[in-house]
Amino acid sequence: MTDSDEDGYGRSVHDHHAIDYIEFTVTDLAQAKRFYAAAFGWEFNDYGPEYAGIKGPQREAGGLAVGPQVDRGGPLVILFSEALEASVEAVEQAGGRITKPVFSFPGGRRFHFTDPSGNELAVWSEG
Repeated sequence: MTDSDEDGYGRSVHDHHAIDYIEFTVTDLAQAKRFYAAAFGWEFNDYGPEYAGIKGPQREAGGLAVGPQVDRGGPLVILFSEALEASVEAVEQAGGRITKPVFSFPGGRRFHFTDPSGNELAVWSEG
Protein backbone atom coordinates (compact mmCIF):
# COMPACT_ATOMS: atom_id res chain seq x y z
CA MET A 1 0.00 0.00 0.00
CA THR A 2 1.10 3.55 -0.54
CA ASP A 3 0.24 6.82 1.16
CA SER A 4 -2.28 7.58 -1.58
CA ASP A 5 -4.34 4.38 -1.60
CA GLU A 6 -8.00 4.78 -2.55
CA ASP A 7 -9.27 3.10 0.62
CA GLY A 8 -8.15 6.09 2.71
CA TYR A 9 -5.94 4.06 5.02
CA GLY A 10 -2.61 5.22 3.66
CA ARG A 11 0.45 3.19 4.62
CA SER A 12 -0.38 -0.02 6.53
CA VAL A 13 1.47 -1.32 9.53
CA HIS A 14 1.93 -5.06 9.85
CA ASP A 15 3.46 -6.87 12.84
CA HIS A 16 5.88 -9.72 12.19
CA HIS A 17 4.27 -13.12 12.91
CA ALA A 18 1.05 -11.53 14.22
CA ILE A 19 -2.40 -12.47 12.94
CA ASP A 20 -2.75 -10.01 10.07
CA TYR A 21 -6.08 -10.74 8.37
CA ILE A 22 -9.10 -12.99 8.98
CA GLU A 23 -11.06 -14.23 5.98
CA PHE A 24 -14.51 -15.79 6.32
CA THR A 25 -16.06 -18.00 3.68
CA VAL A 26 -19.72 -17.01 3.22
CA THR A 27 -22.41 -18.46 0.99
CA ASP A 28 -24.25 -15.16 0.42
CA LEU A 29 -22.11 -11.99 0.42
CA ALA A 30 -24.99 -9.50 0.71
CA GLN A 31 -26.55 -11.43 3.61
CA ALA A 32 -23.18 -11.70 5.40
CA LYS A 33 -22.52 -7.96 5.02
CA ARG A 34 -26.00 -7.16 6.38
CA PHE A 35 -25.47 -9.50 9.35
CA TYR A 36 -22.05 -8.17 10.40
CA ALA A 37 -23.09 -4.55 9.85
CA ALA A 38 -26.23 -5.01 11.97
CA ALA A 39 -24.63 -7.12 14.71
CA PHE A 40 -21.28 -5.33 15.09
CA GLY A 41 -21.37 -2.15 13.00
CA TRP A 42 -18.76 -3.44 10.56
CA GLU A 43 -18.18 -1.58 7.28
CA PHE A 44 -16.80 -3.01 4.06
CA ASN A 45 -14.75 -2.28 0.95
CA ASP A 46 -16.44 -3.95 -2.01
CA TYR A 47 -14.23 -5.78 -4.51
CA GLY A 48 -16.89 -7.26 -6.75
CA PRO A 49 -19.71 -9.77 -6.34
CA GLU A 50 -17.62 -12.38 -4.49
CA TYR A 51 -15.44 -10.45 -2.04
CA ALA A 52 -15.68 -7.63 0.51
CA GLY A 53 -12.90 -6.36 2.77
CA ILE A 54 -13.70 -5.71 6.43
CA LYS A 55 -12.72 -2.15 7.30
CA GLY A 56 -10.66 -1.73 10.46
CA PRO A 57 -9.63 1.44 12.26
CA GLN A 58 -6.29 1.71 10.43
CA ARG A 59 -6.53 -0.86 7.61
CA GLU A 60 -8.61 -3.80 6.49
CA ALA A 61 -8.82 -6.44 9.20
CA GLY A 62 -10.20 -9.25 7.07
CA GLY A 63 -12.60 -10.18 4.35
CA LEU A 64 -15.72 -12.04 3.30
CA ALA A 65 -15.18 -14.44 0.39
CA VAL A 66 -18.02 -16.28 -1.38
CA GLY A 67 -17.62 -20.04 -1.41
CA PRO A 68 -19.89 -23.02 -2.07
CA GLN A 69 -20.06 -24.06 1.60
CA VAL A 70 -18.69 -23.25 5.03
CA ASP A 71 -16.62 -25.88 6.81
CA ARG A 72 -16.87 -25.46 10.58
CA GLY A 73 -13.97 -26.12 12.85
CA GLY A 74 -10.43 -24.89 12.98
CA PRO A 75 -9.39 -21.73 14.82
CA LEU A 76 -12.11 -19.86 16.68
CA VAL A 77 -12.29 -16.10 16.03
CA ILE A 78 -13.14 -14.30 19.28
CA LEU A 79 -14.39 -10.71 19.32
CA PHE A 80 -14.33 -8.38 22.36
CA SER A 81 -17.42 -6.61 23.71
CA GLU A 82 -17.84 -3.91 26.33
CA ALA A 83 -21.52 -4.93 26.73
CA LEU A 84 -21.88 -8.70 26.34
CA GLU A 85 -25.66 -8.95 26.73
CA ALA A 86 -26.17 -6.19 24.15
CA SER A 87 -23.90 -8.15 21.79
CA VAL A 88 -25.98 -11.31 22.29
CA GLU A 89 -29.11 -9.33 21.44
CA ALA A 90 -27.50 -7.71 18.38
CA VAL A 91 -26.33 -11.10 17.05
CA GLU A 92 -29.82 -12.61 17.45
CA GLN A 93 -31.58 -9.59 15.93
CA ALA A 94 -29.19 -9.64 12.97
CA GLY A 95 -30.02 -13.31 12.25
CA GLY A 96 -27.22 -15.13 14.05
CA ARG A 97 -27.80 -18.27 16.11
CA ILE A 98 -26.39 -18.58 19.64
CA THR A 99 -24.64 -21.96 19.92
CA LYS A 100 -23.25 -21.54 23.47
CA PRO A 101 -25.09 -19.13 25.75
CA VAL A 102 -23.08 -16.73 27.93
CA PHE A 103 -20.80 -18.59 30.31
CA SER A 104 -18.02 -17.61 32.71
CA PHE A 105 -14.38 -18.52 32.36
CA PRO A 106 -11.29 -17.33 34.29
CA GLY A 107 -10.98 -13.67 33.34
CA GLY A 108 -14.42 -13.03 31.88
CA ARG A 109 -17.55 -14.25 30.17
CA ARG A 110 -18.35 -15.18 26.59
CA PHE A 111 -20.81 -16.73 24.16
CA HIS A 112 -20.54 -18.49 20.80
CA PHE A 113 -22.70 -17.99 17.73
CA THR A 114 -22.97 -18.88 14.07
CA ASP A 115 -23.50 -16.32 11.34
CA PRO A 116 -26.09 -16.94 8.58
CA SER A 117 -23.50 -18.85 6.51
CA GLY A 118 -22.60 -21.14 9.43
CA ASN A 119 -19.27 -19.63 10.58
CA GLU A 120 -18.82 -20.01 14.33
CA LEU A 121 -17.36 -17.09 16.29
CA ALA A 122 -17.32 -16.09 19.96
CA VAL A 123 -17.63 -12.79 21.81
CA TRP A 124 -16.08 -12.18 25.22
CA SER A 125 -16.16 -9.51 27.88
CA GLU A 126 -14.21 -8.87 31.05
CA GLY A 127 -15.82 -9.67 34.40
